[in-house]
Amino acid sequence: MVLAGPTAVGKGTVAACVRRKHPEIWISVSVTTRSPRPGEIDGVHYLFVTDEEFDAMVAADGLLEWAVVHRAARYGTPRAPVEEHLAAGQPALLEIDLQGARQVHARMPDALMCFLAPPSWEELERRLAGRGTEGPAERERRLATARVELAAEDEFDVTIVNTDVESACEELVDLFRSGTSRVHF
Repeated sequence: MVLAGPTAVGKGTVAACVRRKHPEIWISVSVTTRSPRPGEIDGVHYLFVTDEEFDAMVAADGLLEWAVVHRAARYGTPRAPVEEHLAAGQPALLEIDLQGARQVHARMPDALMCFLAPPSWEELERRLAGRGTEGPAERERRLATARVELAAEDEFDVTIVNTDVESACEELVDLFRSGTSRVHF
C-alpha cells in the first residue's frame, strides 16, 4: 500500500502510529539526501545518505522510486526490502510523496494507492507552521508543492482525511484487514 499526500498532512505521524500499534505491518524506510531534522534517527525515520551514495543506488536500480522533493533534496524507496517483504506475504506500507507514488503505481499497478488529505487548507498551513522545522521561504515552497499534490487526489484509490491521527491510522490498517489491499491479515 502506498500512502501519499501533501507536505505536513501527517503522513509520517500516521505511519509512526501504524508502526507503534501494528508491528505486523512493515513500513519501508526511505532514503534521503537531506539533513536530519531534530529528533530524527538514521535508519528509523530515514536512511540519510550522501549525494554520491544516492547516485550509486540509482545507477544500480536499487530504488523502486525516487524524486527530487520541494526542489531541494532527493528521496527514494529501496527496492530490495519492499520486494522481500511482499514475497514473504507481509503487509507493506510505503509512505512517500506524489512523484514516488506515481512511479510505484507504474511499476506495481496492483499497489493500493491511499491519499492522506488534510481536513482543510487552513489546517494544512497551521500544521506546516506548527512543525517549526522550516523557515518562511521553505514553508512557501512546500505550500506551493502542496497545492499541486492536493490536485492529484483523484489519481488514488482511496482517500483518508487526517482529522485525527489515531482515526487515520486505524482507517489505514482497516484497509489491510478488509482485503482492499492485495496483502492482508
